[in-house]
Amino acid sequence: MADQLSTVFAALADPTRRDLVARLTVADATVGELAAPYDMTVQAVSKHLKVLEDAGLVTKGRRAQTRPVHLEAEVFDLMTAWIERYRRQAEERYQRLDVVLAELNESEIEKEAAS
Repeated sequence: MADQLSTVFAALADPTRRDLVARLTVADATVGELAAPYDMTVQAVSKHLKVLEDAGLVTKGRRAQTRPVHLEAEVFDLMTAWIERYRRQAEERYQRLDVVLAELNESEIEKEAAS
């Protein structure tokens, strides 16, 4: 069984699903509204939405006769925390490299000055 982070990244691996998420950042929409700009059936878009729903990225509500799809933004906190942890580690590694390169540069300058 995959962990939630893996499920979320897998769901977002598809460009259509990423586009659906981007459109849902603007406002909730029905499946029909979400399907309108695509050259695919409403059923195909529903399958994409099911993947997003299984990953916890969207939920379907109930408003009168419609079932608007809603973006669950809290899931992005999980992704952001994961990405931020590795960004910080990479930044620390680059800072250590900067120190080593500065020391090498200083050593070269001292050698040239002694010559």
